[in-house]
Amino acid sequence: MQYNSDVQAIDAMAQSYKDLKTEIAKQIVGQNDVVKASIISLFSNGHSLLVGVPGLAKTLLINTIAQALDLNFKRIQFTPDLMPSDITGSEILDEDRKFKFNHGPLFANIVLADEINRTPPKTQSALLEAMQERKVTVSGVNHTLPSPFFVLATQNPIEQEGTYPLPEAQLDRFMFNIPLNYPNYQEELQVVKQTTSDHYNPIKAILNASQILEFQKLVRKIPIADNVLEYAVKLTARTRPNTETATKEVNQYVSWGAGPRASQNLVLGAKCHAAINGKYSPDIEDVQAIAALVLRHRLVLNYKAEADGLGIDKMINTLL
Repeated sequence: MQYNSDVQAIDAMAQSYKDLKTEIAKQIVGQNDVVKASIISLFSNGHSLLVGVPGLAKTLLINTIAQALDLNFKRIQFTPDLMPSDITGSEILDEDRKFKFNHGPLFANIVLADEINRTPPKTQSALLEAMQERKVTVSGVNHTLPSPFFVLATQNPIEQEGTYPLPEAQLDRFMFNIPLNYPNYQEELQVVKQTTSDHYNPIKAILNASQILEFQKLVRKIPIADNVLEYAVKLTARTRPNTETATKEVNQYVSWGAGPRASQNLVLGAKCHAAINGKYSPDIEDVQAIAALVLRHRLVLNYKAEADGLGIDKMINTLL
């Protein structure tokens, strides 16, 4: 769709976000922060890691988002025996004795990588390379993934036996780390009512692929004031222990801080957060609103933090 100006385009983006939220709420009760964060990362052309215990409707949530966005959706269940070719695809010999490429489940607009920490590093690397490069290489040939391409990976925080935790360098590929919490009593009541009756509310498509690509371009065009940009970069710099900008708490409790990709994601996330709230330029509050999502998986706390009962979210709050 053509807009007369960027202002009009931002207004349309804010309205589309409201319509999306209303549509997703037909199927998903509560989880407003999760829906908001997922849409921000999609509009910012980033990937997200959803961390939550089983049974919190992670798969249903992602499937509902895909339907509301009229996008092609694939789910990959990660298991210890999953091979890279199982997700990227492989060369097969057809009836004419010629090799042809058989596309794997990565060739979709939205990919749900379920329980990403259940699969060995080789397969994790294949997924993370696809996320970064937006293409896969099979038998020396590059195959471009569809656009938009958005990975939502899930991780179960309680079962660590028989898992392969993602290394910090690979976690950095995710724009956001989104925690999922249990619903409150009223929400759970509504969930149980909805899911134990014959009630079904079909999801209407609000946006298509080309509109999403337009919004992704628009987010990058949104102007940002120098002081907001400097705040985002300083915030990231303050997470790095034993540097001149590090805070006392960081030096004491953090063994590894966030890299430059965190600063980039803080700026893009703040621009998108401003736009969906009808603002034409982000301010410091927009950076703060998405800071925990960006920094949560990029800080490594040391044993002192564990001994003093200091969690990652508390550490980020002291930085803010």
